[in-house]
Order: sequence, then C-alpha cells, then structure tokens
Amino acid sequence: DICGLICALLTWLLILYAEFVVMMVMLLPGVSTYPIYSYINILIFQCFAFLAFASHLRTMFTDPGAVPKGNATKEMIKQMSFREGQVIFKCTKCCSIKPERAHHCSVCQRCIRKMDHHCPWVNNCVGENNQKYFVLFTFYIAAISIHSLTLSVYQFVTCIRHEWRDCSTYSPPATVVLLLFLIAEALLFAIFTLVMLGTQLHAIWNDETGIEQLKKEQARWVRKSRWKSIQSVFGRFSILWFSPFTQPSPKTKLESYLYSV
Repeated sequence: DICGLICALLTWLLILYAEFVVMMVMLLPGVSTYPIYSYINILIFQCFAFLAFASHLRTMFTDPGAVPKGNATKEMIKQMSFREGQVIFKCTKCCSIKPERAHHCSVCQRCIRKMDHHCPWVNNCVGENNQKYFVLFTFYIAAISIHSLTLSVYQFVTCIRHEWRDCSTYSPPATVVLLLFLIAEALLFAIFTLVMLGTQLHAIWNDETGIEQLKKEQARWVRKSRWKSIQSVFGRFSILWFSPFTQPSPKTKLESYLYSV
C-alpha cells in the first residue's frame, strides 16, 4: 500500500530525527561536562530506539495470520475433515474458508485471523501472529517519546540558566528550532502511542479485537480468562515478553495445518 509505505518511511525518519537531536544537540556535547548523566541517557535512549525500530520491522514483515486465498474448494473442505453438520463460513471477496474471528481486510485483500485493525504506520494488518510486536512498537515509541520530551525540557532549562552558546554546538536559533520540533513530535507521539497501547492492552485483556469491539459483535467463541488471553499474545510470562525477537506461543499442529499458507 503506497500510503502505508509513506507512513512507515515517515516513522523511520521521525525516529532518526529524534536520534539526531538527542545525540548531537543534547547528550554528546555534554559528555565532557556531565559524563555520567550523558552516558546513562545515551544507553537508555539507544536501547529504546533500537527496540522500537526492531518492533516496527517485526510488525511490518510478519504475516499477521493471512488465510490462503481460494482455499474454499470442495477438495480442500474434504481434506480438512470438518465435523458433520459443522457450519463453514466462506469469504466471497477472497474465496477462502473463513476461520472463527477472522475478518477481511480491504487493503491487504486477504482474510486475517483474529484481525484487530489495519495500521498504515506499519503497512500491515495487526492480527493473530504480530499483535505482540505491535504492542511492543507502541510501548517503545511511547518510551522514547517521553524520554526525548524530558531531555528536551531539561536542555531548555539548562540553556536558559547558562550561556546559550555553551549548551549546544549549534547556534542558539538552530538549537531552539531543533528542540521545539522534537518537543512537538515527542508530545504528539507520546499521547498517540499511549492511547494505542492502552487500547490494545484493553482488547487483549478482554479477549476481544478492535474490529469486534467496533462492530459490537456478540462473542460466539469461548472467551479465555484474562491471563490466558494475555499469554496467547505474549506467551508465558518472562522477560521475553519485552523482546521483539521472540515469537508468541506457537499454534497447535491442527491450526497450522488448517490455515497454513
């Protein structure tokens, strides 16, 4: 999707801009004067920025749970050995067998298992297989936004109390413009991503996707307990919950067979 590609590119550029201002305007010039403060904040910011970037890429390039197109044939239905009298739902738009809680995405032109929504910022749907990465993306973007906002306000206070020419390697007007733009960016995306993060966690907590909430669908599925619902997205509780490099709990062999591409 062209709009999605532009949004994804814009996301990377905004992260790089925050990287430039935080490192070149605020932290690196202060290494000689305040080494402990500078090194600690460099480490924190770089970790959050790397994890945010990695989470974005994982969300963008992970199959969200696309159902194979054109598998609603008599031969495939016989192979899947459905129970006698079992109701089979078909998607007329992509001619596929529609699993429970799957929805058709008009952008991706595919049915997505447990689809939450299509997000242009990651140029992909958020579904069964990549919801963990999307939650981590919103979490880490919110983290670097809050961190950048705090550093920018502190830098402003420092520059006002001391000589402007001594608090940055750039001219005072350039420093002010760079800091103001970063503050605006950080404030906007902190609010936006925190709202998205809260929405996602609320949906996972209640075992209900964004589309199901929007359409006010009655739960035809057996709702998981809140803890089981969280585990279905993040896996068993461990520090790996916060890693974009580990996959959620694998699906059962039956699920993999029925809906593998």
